[in-house]
Amino acid sequence: MTYDPTGHLLLTPVDKDAPERARRLRALGLGQRREPDFDAFAHRLADMTGAPVSMVNFIDEERQFFAGLHTPADAPGAAAPAVGPVGRSMARDHGYCPHVVVRRRALVLEDVYDYPRFAGNPVVDEIGIRSYLGAPLVDRTGVALGTVCVVDTAIRPWGQAGLETIKAMAAELMERIDRRADLRR
Repeated sequence: MTYDPTGHLLLTPVDKDAPERARRLRALGLGQRREPDFDAFAHRLADMTGAPVSMVNFIDEERQFFAGLHTPADAPGAAAPAVGPVGRSMARDHGYCPHVVVRRRALVLEDVYDYPRFAGNPVVDEIGIRSYLGAPLVDRTGVALGTVCVVDTAIRPWGQAGLETIKAMAAELMERIDRRADLRR
């Protein structure tokens, strides 16, 4: 747990399901390596939302791993990105995806500064995140494996259309993951 010493706000949610999630991710072979199919999915998600950064994120007990990642540097002819460096992994106490996984519901932050609980997150200063849109990846056993999400360094009016898009994309990706699990059996 991480607390903001000035406001005593719980910044990273307690995740009692993390051990079960980590076991399920291992069983599915997810969250340990970059996957070109997930990178392509993240690229498509970025195109659909107009966001500069998008991710397919799996969260275990210790970290988040972006098995699918699209950043401005991935775009053909891209100029220097305004967003800070985004690697393939991140600590569990960084970002907003751990909140989505614990809540098991989509999260829309059009301006993270509007929410004191989220404005103090390290990704605001380290990467420059100003807006976030994410939805959980819940498999057919009921385990929230991670998220699909998009972020921007600018305020984004995601609105209802953004929420519907991210939820539909999460459902589409879960169908793919479930089919993949069936093939592994």
